[in-house]
Amino acid sequence: MIFITGDTHGDYSDFVYRIAKNDIPYNSTIIVCGDFGFVWNVPFMKSCLQKLIEMPYTFLFIDGNHEDFDLLNTYPVVENFGGSTHKIADNIYHLMRGQRFELEGKSFFTFGGAYSIDKQYRIEGKTWWKDELPTNADYDTAERTLEKCGYKVDYVLTHTIPQSAVYLIGAVPDQHDAELTGYFDWLFTKLEFKEWFAGHFHVDKIVMNKLHILYNDMIKLENELFMPEGE
Repeated sequence: MIFITGDTHGDYSDFVYRIAKNDIPYNSTIIVCGDFGFVWNVPFMKSCLQKLIEMPYTFLFIDGNHEDFDLLNTYPVVENFGGSTHKIADNIYHLMRGQRFELEGKSFFTFGGAYSIDKQYRIEGKTWWKDELPTNADYDTAERTLEKCGYKVDYVLTHTIPQSAVYLIGAVPDQHDAELTGYFDWLFTKLEFKEWFAGHFHVDKIVMNKLHILYNDMIKLENELFMPEGE
């Protein structure tokens, strides 16, 4: 079974509560839509990460804007689930940007990253990293991936959302995010997909019919959740 949720920010107690509240079966796969936060170079977070390693789940995450990218990039890059990942542990993987993955017969396109509006209160290299925003290489990787699959996937996983959706939730787009959120606007119309899942805004809301912005909610992907038109 596959479950998808929003930002966890390294909060072990809250994450365990979400898992228990939703009665997640053992051996399920749990995907976090960015700001995972457990891969962080401080002793307390290392102990929390170890607790996740010992749990009977597979944890997958895309990167958000609040990640320790210096530490994240030290983990080996391995091909798994059909795409490139950082292997954190045998049951924990970072799904890298611009990749297509296959999980339980479902395809996923991943593109993490976002701009930190609070970076003025953070310290570069300790609590904030320039790697939070995608590079030209990330966009190029995405283009190659999507061309190969004919711009068709089952699900899209991002941290932030298309710019048009930012307005719909009553937020104000930031100019520093414009390239990324504008790219997602284009992807929303270019891609053929069933559902899009994101985080970042700390709300649980569905907009544009099939864009799920997640925070505390945890959504189960049902095998027969989406029926063909006319049935």
